[in-house]
Amino acid sequence: MPEKKKVTASREESTEYLNKVLPVQDSFDIIQRDMMIGGRVASFFFIDGFTKDESMLKIMDSMFKVTEENMPVDATAFARECIPYVEVDVIGDFDQVLRNILSGVTCLFIEGYEACIAIDCRTYPARSVEEPDKDKSLRGSRDGFVETIVFNTALMRRRIRDPQLTMQMLEVGESSRTDVAICYMKDRVDTELLDTVTTRIKSIKTDDLRMNQQSLAECLYKRKWFNPFPKFKFTERPDTAAACLLEGKVVILVDNSPSAMILPTSILDMIEEANDYYFPTLTGIYLKVSRALITIMTVFLTPLFLLFMQNLNWLPDVFAFVAVKDMVNIPLIFQLLILEIAIDGLRLAALNTPSMLSTPLSVIAGLVMGEFSVKSGWFNAEVMLYMAFVAVANYTQPNFELGYALKFMRLLLLVLTALFNWIGFAAGCIIIVCSLCFNKTLSGRNYLNIKLN
Repeated sequence: MPEKKKVTASREESTEYLNKVLPVQDSFDIIQRDMMIGGRVASFFFIDGFTKDESMLKIMDSMFKVTEENMPVDATAFARECIPYVEVDVIGDFDQVLRNILSGVTCLFIEGYEACIAIDCRTYPARSVEEPDKDKSLRGSRDGFVETIVFNTALMRRRIRDPQLTMQMLEVGESSRTDVAICYMKDRVDTELLDTVTTRIKSIKTDDLRMNQQSLAECLYKRKWFNPFPKFKFTERPDTAAACLLEGKVVILVDNSPSAMILPTSILDMIEEANDYYFPTLTGIYLKVSRALITIMTVFLTPLFLLFMQNLNWLPDVFAFVAVKDMVNIPLIFQLLILEIAIDGLRLAALNTPSMLSTPLSVIAGLVMGEFSVKSGWFNAEVMLYMAFVAVANYTQPNFELGYALKFMRLLLLVLTALFNWIGFAAGCIIIVCSLCFNKTLSGRNYLNIKLN
């Protein structure tokens, strides 16, 4: 980290210092361009690929028209009178100069001026705004967040034209210097939560945010490894983020990440999605209730099936048909655990399968994991049916991290039920309830929105 140093009136001294700190000669994309402006030697420093060429050409054309007699007395006057551009700043120390250059801002040094002129005409490589693959909706907007933080703030600002909407930009990471935006409605936000979030982000001491939002989340809140439930809600939809802002929540954006982090959160926030609000009230309530019931079933369906198979006398006559009819070659608990791992294996394989092979490979996997696996005697048809429901039902709620937390709770229930019968099942249920009730989030509240000390 270079020491803080003030910009002097000597352009040669300034360029020599920057060449010492920055690999201008070794790195092809860090460029120094020297030229004459108003009879004085001037030097531009910029990153190739981050500068809008057309904008810089027009700015330079305007500066070349300045004569030696008309040269302003200082950098501030030059920026005000000779640069016909909106985003121009005057910087006095090299720490800020380096931050600007490395983030894509063009910095100009002119002989005789005791300051650097920063011209923010940068542009970042970015993909087009399109609907996210994960957070899809049947109705509503089709835009989604991208990896450029300025685009993401603009998508929310477009939806909320209120002067109370505030977007505070911070910088995290000694090496990466990643931009982090804290977005909130000044008149609706919980000020205590906002102060907590801002203080924690400013106090983060880390070299980089190499995994963007996940790295920031780990720096903000050190989770306990034994409680898998997520502490934050993430969304890739700007309409969802805007709705949360209007509810008084805090939205955190990280540069290079196509999603927003939402605080505070509860279990009900985790399982809701945009479709709940794009339909009439009755339909929205039905979707919420059905999703909540299915989410509960993904946790308890297979453990309850195992519990009743271990205690067939508990099974009512009306549900006698659910009992396993075929011979059980492998204990049910091992069948369920093998299928849990196999389903994750198929999911990981699908992520890495080329698109042109996804259809034939899914057909092969379906045949192997379906009829053939039952006929071979490895699995019973009933076990395959219930595990297929669990695998599909996991996708009814949009939070990927919550899906795995529920999976771990289901595995815990299965193992405890297999080992200790109904006592283990009851103990597992108590552990799940405690995990929810004592899952403290950054706001100091748990998943049930109860304040914890």
